[in-house]
Amino acid sequence: MDIAIIGEGIICAIGADKASVLDSLRHRRSGIGEMHHLHSCHTELPVGEVPLSNDEMARQLGLEPSDLLSRTALMGMLAVRQALDDAGLTSPLSPLTSPLSPLTSPLRLVLVSGTTVAGMDVTERFFSEMQHSDDHLSCLLTHNAGSNTQQIADYFGCFADCTTISTACSSAANAIILGARLLEAGQADIVVAGGTEALSAFHLNGFRSLMILDEQPCRPFDATRAGLNLGEGAAYLVMERAERARQRKADVHGWLSGWGNACDAFHQTATSDNGEGAYLAMTEALAMAGLQPQDIQYVNAHGTGTLNNDLSESVALSRVFGQAMPMVSSTKSFTGHTTSASGSIEAVICLLALRHQFVPANLGFSHPMPGGITPTPGSDSTPLRHVLSNAFAFGGNDSALVFSRDHHSSFLIPHFSLHHSSNNPSPIKILSRVEITSDGDLAELRQYIKPLETRRMSRLMKASLLSSLKALEAAGISRPDAIITATALGCVESSEQLLRQIEEEGEVMLKPTNFMQSTHNTVSSNIAIHTRCHGYNVTYTQQERSLEWALRDAELLLRSGRCKTVLVGWHDETTPLYRSFIERLIVGQESSFLIPHSSFLIPHNLSLVLSCSE
Repeated sequence: MDIAIIGEGIICAIGADKASVLDSLRHRRSGIGEMHHLHSCHTELPVGEVPLSNDEMARQLGLEPSDLLSRTALMGMLAVRQALDDAGLTSPLSPLTSPLSPLTSPLRLVLVSGTTVAGMDVTERFFSEMQHSDDHLSCLLTHNAGSNTQQIADYFGCFADCTTISTACSSAANAIILGARLLEAGQADIVVAGGTEALSAFHLNGFRSLMILDEQPCRPFDATRAGLNLGEGAAYLVMERAERARQRKADVHGWLSGWGNACDAFHQTATSDNGEGAYLAMTEALAMAGLQPQDIQYVNAHGTGTLNNDLSESVALSRVFGQAMPMVSSTKSFTGHTTSASGSIEAVICLLALRHQFVPANLGFSHPMPGGITPTPGSDSTPLRHVLSNAFAFGGNDSALVFSRDHHSSFLIPHFSLHHSSNNPSPIKILSRVEITSDGDLAELRQYIKPLETRRMSRLMKASLLSSLKALEAAGISRPDAIITATALGCVESSEQLLRQIEEEGEVMLKPTNFMQSTHNTVSSNIAIHTRCHGYNVTYTQQERSLEWALRDAELLLRSGRCKTVLVGWHDETTPLYRSFIERLIVGQESSFLIPHSSFLIPHNLSLVLSCSE
């Protein structure tokens, strides 16, 4: 089943809409420069900021400016509004006047958004104050990634459902993949999928603690590269099944013809020398599209400008394309690395390249690196039919998307068919179920791995790994085909420790371990590393519905025949400080919106191994 793309919205450092982004790309105009909206002592670090203040974005959206509105949500709202308008699904003046409503519209619209930082920019602003005052505790209601997505969905009022994927820098690409799979399974009529991420002191300092930020504009694939420049932004695609788009005579801007997700299963932050995860993701995407490597004319590389990524990605690209290397560039030299939003921002850039037949430049390149690919200086006029877009993340969560200019009906080969067959009544079987309920249980972990391997793991990482290994053992399986994790809040303890260190010691000499373990997909990637599972790997974080979405995805995978076994985990934790915040918030306000948040006070460490009975 072909996936038509009928609308796109984008806001980033090089433009506040598609037209301005296209103009910047064609004129080789980078948006990387001095920070203006982010408050940090590290003014020596260039960033790719959206050139609008929070108040300016709020006014464009018809909202009252507020300190409690996260920059992530504001950018997401702007990009989603553009995408819906571009697809002809809303009034260009006000999305709230849209005739589409989950109550009145025959169309089922679903929002799938990728983010990791979410409302951290607001939380970090009031973190110190919240420890002594109740004045800004309500910012916690939109701190987590799921509530951030819900806030975007509520602004429009036209979505029948929404969910959030948080796999660090591949989040938006994985959101697009899920959106396509929901369409194929008949679980949505139209999907708006992408991601949004704002700059924050939290992740600026987190990346700095890893010593991978460059004080000069980044130079992807260059021998002199010294790291990445962080950026921010949001982008979303409006996707529809081909037959429905044809029936509506929709203007199709391009086609999502293939996708792949794999796990490098190597390290929490570094990529493997042979780029196994990237190679697997790209080959899966090409196979799904029914294409050979020589059919790709352009690759939008992940290309962060770090020593490790660019060499590893070069190796993976060489493994896929050999001597027939297509034109390759990293557009992070324009936008900065927009982390969780990068997969969708670069997807829109690929669609612009296909529609206008040009190839974006790889800015800053001048010195070929040993063992690396030579990126393109760009081309103003190049025939493009198929392009490949890469998005790789911490924990080795690697995704690849193939976009095509024209419709071709043969792209789904049987092995990769993801159709949800109503003729397959086979029940989903739970092979095993293991729950870790106390710290005392953690001693059992030494039965599976050496104590030295756990010395830097947070409690949540230990508990989730133990429940997973025990569940796999009980099911008689050493390695699952896929790993799907549900978490409402992610690694709260690590995030809190990093915030405390910034508060108490300032923005210098921060511990990299806290940042490495703060991303939501830390749990899922840790399990993949220890089980050597290179298969599908994703993390859902949709508040109290996180597990529901994880199980829903597992069922899609199993019924498609793509997987025989799926490890599903529900992993959450709390801390004394976070517990006090929520308890004070519940006492201080009477709101039904607080009820789901009270469940966050209960930690969960549950692992299930699922299969589809035949």
